[in-house]
Amino acid sequence: MTIYDISKMAGVSIATVSRVLNGNANVRPETKKKVLEVIEKCGYTPNAFARGLGLNSMNTIGILCADSSDLYLAKAVYYIEGYLRNGGYHSILCCTGYDLENKKSCLNLLLNQKVDSVIMVGSNFVEANDRDNDYIREAAAQIPIMLLNADFEYPNVFCTLCDDFRSMQDAALNLIDSGIQDILYLYNSRSYSGRNKLAGYQSAFLLRDLTPSKEYQQYYSGRNDDVEGICRFISELAASGLTFHAVLASEDILAMAALKFARLSNLRIPEDLSVIGYNNSILACCCEPELTTIDNRLEDICQQLVKTLIATLNGNHMPQKTIFSGRLIKRGTTSF
Repeated sequence: MTIYDISKMAGVSIATVSRVLNGNANVRPETKKKVLEVIEKCGYTPNAFARGLGLNSMNTIGILCADSSDLYLAKAVYYIEGYLRNGGYHSILCCTGYDLENKKSCLNLLLNQKVDSVIMVGSNFVEANDRDNDYIREAAAQIPIMLLNADFEYPNVFCTLCDDFRSMQDAALNLIDSGIQDILYLYNSRSYSGRNKLAGYQSAFLLRDLTPSKEYQQYYSGRNDDVEGICRFISELAASGLTFHAVLASEDILAMAALKFARLSNLRIPEDLSVIGYNNSILACCCEPELTTIDNRLEDICQQLVKTLIATLNGNHMPQKTIFSGRLIKRGTTSF
């Protein structure tokens, strides 16, 4: 028995059930009575909303992160834990890797710990095959599920994300409008976010009545932190005869490898090769010239996610999707 079942049996929304469980006054007396009758009849004892029944909540939030060595994910966890702490919540972190079965196992581990909610950090938790997302649906029937930088429509699932499509489209348009059309798009993820970034790159060409060439859309399948390997990958593309005057990368680490390739190839930045990264990480200011990159508003997104979570646990109605616009930060690796 879950709050999803209670909402169906009482004929009300999950948000209404949570407001009743949390003692929120913004519920009509007859609605509250109906929900409480269903709860009593079924003998339901909620975990996520225990404090609303006068029980002792753990005040603990589970966090799932695929790879804590990833700069973006590590920074997101740092922000989230800080905002949770300021809100009076503890957190339990599980690093899942990218295998679906490990994600399921870690999620079940957190559910068994009676956490109030689970935050999934990164779009890799939403699988391309929709049936594989049943583990998210099943968890959302028990507690609120929060997704960072992913979009998944389902009751009791709340998404906070950056508009990766528009952000990447804007970066590509800036390059095209500056006179560069042979843009190598370098990416290393086929996650929800990764697919949106790629689509944004492709869309920019179509907006300018150009055809995005497949040979310029290159996927790097190696380790994300292997700068030497990424640099070799770019060098091999150039050696094969592919000519490009810009590299648009889906992550800053890929852009840094492109800058290393340029130095080894005696290419001037940005005169011979323009480079744009993504995430506006600390790496963007660790090179000379400094890296033009897209700021995906990570701190703002994390703050909003925690704000939505705490309000939801307190029985307040919150939007299930909040989208932030990214910002192109122009530095020395581009001339526009």
